[in-house]
Amino acid sequence: MGSRSRKLASEWKDWLAAEGGKLLMYARQRTGSMEDAEDVLQDALARLWGYQEERDYRPPDLALAYSVVRMCGLDWGRKQGRREKKHRKIIELHTYEDHWLDRGAEDDEEAQLLREAVKVLSEKLREVVTMKVWGGLTFAQIADVLKISQNTAASRYRYALEQLEKQLRHLKEARHG
Repeated sequence: MGSRSRKLASEWKDWLAAEGGKLLMYARQRTGSMEDAEDVLQDALARLWGYQEERDYRPPDLALAYSVVRMCGLDWGRKQGRREKKHRKIIELHTYEDHWLDRGAEDDEEAQLLREAVKVLSEKLREVVTMKVWGGLTFAQIADVLKISQNTAASRYRYALEQLEKQLRHLKEARHG
């Protein structure tokens, strides 16, 4: 392996170590299971590599990576078919084991309440929250990924936060009587 190849491999390895977890979480949000999310992310990384020829194969911008993961997730969803997708969602509601937040916070009541509240957000709102909070993207990057305006991205984020606040208040009241 030449020094250029080693350098590229190192750059991609570093980039993936820094951004891979965020992208996997986003793919997880798009697919419904960790196994499918890993498949979507792998497909996205292969596509990203191909897109990078004009950039001399340097690691991609994070917004482009999110966009490609999103497109791969959409492709994955179309491949699953409506019937299987509906069946999977019903099962998922009853056996939901994966968590939106850090697993280290599993015992924290607030984290559990937040996970429950995030699950009931619409896909559009959940997507923006995931990219903003856990992905660290700016509204401009989110807008680019979702092909919406920055104002729409910011508005969805604000609305999601309002919904989460209401939902958390309701869940706390329900738990504490």
